[in-house]
Amino acid sequence: MSLIQPRTLKGFRDYLPAVMIPREQLMQTAREVFRSFGFAPIDTPTLEHLEILTGKGSDETDRQIYRFQDNGGRDVGMRFDLTVPLARFAAQHIGTLGTPFKRYHIAPVWRGENPQAGRYREFIQCDFDTIGTESVLADIEAVAVINNLLETIGFDRFTISINNRAVLTGLLDHLGLADRSVPILRSLDKLAKIGREKTINEMVTTAEIQSEQAEAVLQLAECTGEADAIFAKLTEITGGNEKAAQGIQRLRDIYEGALASGVPERRLRLDVSIARGLDYYTGVIFETILDDLPAIGSVCSGGRYDNLAGLYTKQHLPGIGASLGLDRLIAAMEQLNLLPSTSTPASVFVAYFDESHRDDYLRLASNLRAAGIGTEVYPESKKLGAQLKYADSHGFPFAIIAGGNEWSDGQCQLKQLNTKETEQIPYSHDDPSKLVERLRELLK
Repeated sequence: MSLIQPRTLKGFRDYLPAVMIPREQLMQTAREVFRSFGFAPIDTPTLEHLEILTGKGSDETDRQIYRFQDNGGRDVGMRFDLTVPLARFAAQHIGTLGTPFKRYHIAPVWRGENPQAGRYREFIQCDFDTIGTESVLADIEAVAVINNLLETIGFDRFTISINNRAVLTGLLDHLGLADRSVPILRSLDKLAKIGREKTINEMVTTAEIQSEQAEAVLQLAECTGEADAIFAKLTEITGGNEKAAQGIQRLRDIYEGALASGVPERRLRLDVSIARGLDYYTGVIFETILDDLPAIGSVCSGGRYDNLAGLYTKQHLPGIGASLGLDRLIAAMEQLNLLPSTSTPASVFVAYFDESHRDDYLRLASNLRAAGIGTEVYPESKKLGAQLKYADSHGFPFAIIAGGNEWSDGQCQLKQLNTKETEQIPYSHDDPSKLVERLRELLK
């Protein structure tokens, strides 16, 4: 029998412990941050009826959906994000949940797109959303959550760009282009990638507008400078359009509210050029860029979508939220050498080299675990050098060494594997407190 070649599909990847450990830590950090703001966990199925998914993002998103017929002959698709399933979920359960409803959802999604650095066809999204309110406070809180999330993960240098689609919608209304908003927004979303001239050409071709009109749109998108100057320029360009004026005021409220919520001004940027490619956004939109690695793209994006659930219910269910791109963030941390070099979740390695004390090693490890300290006992009685080499290669910070003499004297050796420093610590099964206290001190 010929062997099957072990390989993964294009755009998919295996996660070895060295990456999976920080990946799980990031998810746990996200959970803790979301919960601290009052967001509750939910889950939805991987598969949805195809009609639930199609027509909610963009034509490109529809092409990327993994779709097939199930055994019952139903047209189904694998979710491409967590927002569209949330809209269906809210329409189905909001009578029980009540509003406003705040949820977080950490789960895999699938898109059949071309893989690139930090971007795969299967990836985890970490979403948080507030459903059932149009209050600007919900928009402000979303910015605060993004800031708190990235800061808690350990980043200091990042920029949260904010915009309000209502400003551009008001300009398009002022220019008589309201019916061309979707192709114009999609073209504008590519401005940073393809440049000014190609963006104008695409608007002219796909939205069927005049180049002068495309120039007017780009004039709005290219507003830069201090916040007050941008707000003044936007008011001038939009010609006093009422819809645009409301959008500008809301954008100002979000900006000032985020500062009041503790978001540093250096991390906030008004960027009227961002549009987000998904059609369901109607108001404020966010993108978050790592200052030290901007090329990897936004690591936390989102916005307000006030009409998405209208496809499933007559009840008005406006929403606001954002998504942390976990795998993209992991890829960025790999490039920036921010991932810890470990392939074990345990902190302590217990060497096992005296078989007559097998049960002592096991009891020592049990005592440390009972104190909340992750501990692994080596399973074979090998030479100490070989065991310590294993511990070092797996990234254990500490090793405990105890032979016959140590057990007789009521102590053990605690070795810090990164510095090779060793100290003698009093230890007995009935009183492991000295060892526990020293490990807790070092682990801090």
